[in-house]
Amino acid sequence: MTTTTRRGLMAGLGATGLLAACGNGVGSDGASRIDARVQSTLNFMYQNYPGTRDLARQAKGMLVMPLVTEVGLGFGGSYGRGALLVGESVVDYYSAATASAGLQIGAQQFSHVLFFMTEQALSDFRRAPGWAAGADVEYAVNDRGEMLRAETTTSLSPVIAVVFAQTGLRVGATLEGTKYSRIIP
Repeated sequence: MTTTTRRGLMAGLGATGLLAACGNGVGSDGASRIDARVQSTLNFMYQNYPGTRDLARQAKGMLVMPLVTEVGLGFGGSYGRGALLVGESVVDYYSAATASAGLQIGAQQFSHVLFFMTEQALSDFRRAPGWAAGADVEYAVNDRGEMLRAETTTSLSPVIAVVFAQTGLRVGATLEGTKYSRIIP
């Protein structure tokens, strides 16, 4: 029994490590590649979810994660890279990583944008050595990404997450427990 548990743990850690190592295809030209993916992701989001334009205008900053890959078989993890925009300028690059254990199976990819609606929320995010998404994040799009809730644009939440463009064989996408860390691409 102990061997099986250790093997399962090692397999899960190995899969998470391989997932992080692949970096979602962001090669050695990291910054320019991330920038292009961020712009493409924003164009897609604005076209398919027009209400996000209002969020972007009201937000003090946005963290755009163009592609997050998530896998799980008992143990799981996710990884992606993106950029923090203040106004229309990229000010920093970030990775997002999650590790999980439990009843899970499958793989998926999705995009998400965190809208920092207050200066304090943006400042807290930028000052933190590693920021974890938790219960203070309000989700603006349901798991299927079909609609933006109207009340989100008048929300008092300091951080609003929009999760969209999901593909794969895993049910749901959540950011809770995701750790965001500043990177140098």
